[in-house]
Amino acid sequence: MGALSTASRVQILARLTKGPCSVGELSSEVEMEQPAVSHQLRILRDLGLVAGNRRGRHVVYGLFDSHVAALIAEALRHIDHVATAGSTSRGREMEMKV
Repeated sequence: MGALSTASRVQILARLTKGPCSVGELSSEVEMEQPAVSHQLRILRDLGLVAGNRRGRHVVYGLFDSHVAALIAEALRHIDHVATAGSTSRGREMEMKV
């Protein structure tokens, strides 16, 4: 869960749920500098969440396995749920004050 405490890691993992890609592709898709993406990928790899496969001069990263994809999908659903519930409860508080 600590891996999900950084927004950039969540963005990278969310992108990798769509399929493997290189650091360059990830960098442009998550709008981060390549060294920052590489740093976050190193952390995610050390945590066993992503794996890299060398293809020529490039390394293509993907989620370690389907369990990681399920974990990320559930975490993103939870974030959406909390965000929706938060805006709904704030709306109710405003209605009660009026």
